[in-house]
Amino acid sequence: MHSATEAGTAAAASSEAEFVIGGMTCASCAARVEKKLNRMDGVTATVNYATEKARVSYPATDVSVQDLIATVEKTGYTAKPVPRPAPKAAAQTAPQTAGATDALSEAARAEPHTTEPEAEPEGPLRPETEAAPELVRLRQRLIVSAVLAVPVVALAMIPALHFDNWQWLSLTLAAPVVVWGGLPFHRAAWTNLRHGAATMDTLVSVGTLAAFGWSLWALFLGDAGMPGMRHGFDLTVSRADASDTIYLEVAAGVITFILLGRYLEAKSKRRAGSALRALMHLGAKDVAVLRGGAEVRVPVGRLVVGDRFVVRPGEKIATDGTVVEGASAVDASMLTGESVPVDVGAGDQVTGATVNASGRLVVEATRVGSDTQLARMAKLVEDAQNGKAEVQRLADRISAVFVPVVLLIALGTLIVWLLTTDDVTAAFTAAVAVLIIACPCALGLATPTALMVGTGRGAQLGILIKGPEVLESTRRVDTIVLDKTGTVTTGRMTLQTIHTTPTTTETDVLRLAGALEHASEHPIAQAIATGATDRTGAALPTPEDFTNIPGLGVQGTVDGHAVLVGRPRLLTDAGIDLPGTLTAALTEAATQGRTAIAVGWDGEARGVLEVADAVKDSSAEAITALRALGLTPILLTGDNRAVAESVAREVGIEEVRAEVLPEEKAHVIEGLQAQGRVVAMVGDGVNDAAALATADLGLAMGTGTDAAIEASDLTLVRGDLKVTADAIRLSRRTLTTIKGNLFWAFGYNVAALPLAAFGLLNPMIAGAAMAFSSVFVVTNSLRLRSFT
Repeated sequence: MHSATEAGTAAAASSEAEFVIGGMTCASCAARVEKKLNRMDGVTATVNYATEKARVSYPATDVSVQDLIATVEKTGYTAKPVPRPAPKAAAQTAPQTAGATDALSEAARAEPHTTEPEAEPEGPLRPETEAAPELVRLRQRLIVSAVLAVPVVALAMIPALHFDNWQWLSLTLAAPVVVWGGLPFHRAAWTNLRHGAATMDTLVSVGTLAAFGWSLWALFLGDAGMPGMRHGFDLTVSRADASDTIYLEVAAGVITFILLGRYLEAKSKRRAGSALRALMHLGAKDVAVLRGGAEVRVPVGRLVVGDRFVVRPGEKIATDGTVVEGASAVDASMLTGESVPVDVGAGDQVTGATVNASGRLVVEATRVGSDTQLARMAKLVEDAQNGKAEVQRLADRISAVFVPVVLLIALGTLIVWLLTTDDVTAAFTAAVAVLIIACPCALGLATPTALMVGTGRGAQLGILIKGPEVLESTRRVDTIVLDKTGTVTTGRMTLQTIHTTPTTTETDVLRLAGALEHASEHPIAQAIATGATDRTGAALPTPEDFTNIPGLGVQGTVDGHAVLVGRPRLLTDAGIDLPGTLTAALTEAATQGRTAIAVGWDGEARGVLEVADAVKDSSAEAITALRALGLTPILLTGDNRAVAESVAREVGIEEVRAEVLPEEKAHVIEGLQAQGRVVAMVGDGVNDAAALATADLGLAMGTGTDAAIEASDLTLVRGDLKVTADAIRLSRRTLTTIKGNLFWAFGYNVAALPLAAFGLLNPMIAGAAMAFSSVFVVTNSLRLRSFT
C-alpha cells in the first residue's frame, strides 16, 4: 500500500504541458530547444520541428510553465502553451444515479452558453489555424522577391542589356530583396550568432550581405557607379578592376531561390496538423436533444452526460452513448474497420461519429467532449505525430560542419591575402568569392525542384507525396501492413453466392428476396436488392404487408407468396426447417466469414444468399508487385478472423492480424517496429489514422476518410492498391534524384572553395558557376517527368 501511495504522489507531482514553438527554421533548431529543456532538473521534453510543438513532462512542485517558457526564450525562440481541455464533471466517468444525471442535465440546460464558442472542439480536436497567416506572408515575400530579382539577374548576365547606369537600377531592385526578402534569414542568423550556433541561415545571410555590401562599396566608393560601367569577366581575381565589379544578382538570386525552398517546405509542414483538423470535421455538428418530450436542435458542444437525443436514418450519432429506444443498423466502418453494419437495439452501446443506417434511435449520452472514442483517437494521432522521429534533412546535417568551415575559410583567406600581398581589394575579393561560391543556391533548389517534378508526375499517376521526409522512409521499408476494408476490399457489401433447393430457381429466390429487401434500408438488404436487380436484369415486384423484425430480418407478401428473408432463426421461429443442403451452405459461409441470409416462402426454406465485402480486382496483382519490391505484406483488420483469412487467401497474403480494435492498430505497428522492421501502412478509415501516423511510411487510399488521408505520408488518389507499388517506386526514384542534387550542390562547393581561396576564381565567376550548378540541378530533376 505504501508504494502505491508513493507512486500516486509521484504521478500527481508530475505535470505535462504542450507548447507551440515559434522561430524554428531547421531541424537543428528543434534539437537545440529540446536539449535546453532536457537540461532542466526533472524535465523530459520532445520537440517536433514538423508540427512546431514541444511536449514537456516536468515536476510541478519545482518547475512552472513560466520557467519552461523562459528557458525556450533564452534559447532564442518563442513558446506559447497549447490550452488543455478542462476536466469534465466527475459524473461523466463515474456511475450516476438517475437524480444526479437529471440534475446535471438541468444545470447544463440552465446555464447560459453565449460565451462558449459552439463549434470549437476540445483538446486534440482544437483546430490549428495559426500557421496559415505565416504561410501567406512567406508566399508574399517569395513573389515580391522573385518579381524584383529576375530583372537583376537578367541585367547582370546579358551584356546587351547594359545601358548607361543600369547598375543603379539593379541596386534599386535588389535592395528590397536583400533587406526585406532576406529578413527571415538575417534574423535567424543573428539569433543563432547570439547563441553560438551556425546553420544554413547563417551562410545565406553572411554570403548575401557580403555580396550586397561589396556591391555598395564598389558603387559608392569604387568605380562601379560610373556611367557606362560594364561587367568585367576574368577567370581569376583581377586586382585592377575589382572595385568596379558588383554582385547584386548573386545576393538577390540566392535569397529568392532559398525563399522558394522555404515556402515549399512550409506547405508540407502545414499538413502535419491536418489529421486533427480532419478528425474535428468528422463528428456531428449539432444534435436533436429531447427536452420535455420535444426535440430541440443544439450544438454538440452543449451535450452533457445523461442527455437523450434522437438519431434519424442517415445521421451521424452525436456522441458515445447507450440506445434507450428503437432498433437500427449502425455503420461503424470508419471507426472500426468492420465492413458489416452492426445491429443495435435498446441497451446497446453506440459510438459518436458512426452513421445510423436505418431506423430511428433515441440515445442517452454516456461520454462527451474529450472523453469520446473519436477524441481519444484524435489524441492517438497527435501522440503518433509528435513521437514520430524527425528525419533531419541531409543539408542540415552537413551544414552543421559545412557552415562554420566556410566562414573560417573566408576569414583565413582574408587574413592570408592581407599578410602576403598587402592588397586590401584583392583580399576582400577573394574572401567574398569564398562566401559566394559557398552560398547554397543549388542546395536550396536540390530538394524543392526534385520534389516538385516528382510530386507533379505522381499527381498525374494518382499519387500524392507530402514532403521530403516521406522519401527517406520508402527506401528502407521492408514490411507493408494492409488494412482490409476499403483497401484490399471494396468496403461495400455485395451479393456473392446463391444456394437454392432442387425445386427452386436462382431467379425466383432473387426476385422474391430482392423485392422484400428493396423495401428495407439496412445495408445488407440493399446489397441483396442491388445484386438481384443486376443479376435478373428486370425490375423487382412491389411487396405488400412489409414488416421489419428488428435483429432478425423482414417479412411480407410478394406476388401472392408469404416471404421471409433474414437470419436462419427467422425461419426456425416460423416453424420452417432448413434442409441439409442449405444448412451446409450456412456452415460454409461461416467458415468463409461471409454473412448468410436465409430465404423462405409459403412455409418452405428455398435458398441461402451469401453477402460479403468483395475483394478489389487489382488487389492480388498489387500484392505480387509489392513482393517484387522486397516487401512482406501483412493483412490487418478489425473484422473477424474467418473473413480476414478468406480475403488473405484470395490475394496471396500469408500473415494475418484480425479482430484488432481501432486503438490497437498503432500498437501492432509499434510491435513490428520493435522487431526491427521498417513498416509501411496502407489504410483508408479513421480507425487507421493513428496507425498511419505511427508507421514509418503511411499510405492512404484517396477514396477513404479525410482523417486517414491527412495522417498519411502518401495518398493514392484512385483507391487502387496497384498504385501502392508505383508510389513506392516513384518515391525511391525522387529520393535518389534529391541525393544526386545534394551531392552535386555540395561537391561543386567543396571543389570550388580552394579555387576561390587561392584567388583563381573571382566573385563574378563564382556567381556564374553557382547559376550553372542550379541549372544542372533543375535539369536533373526534370528527368523525373519520364517516370512510368
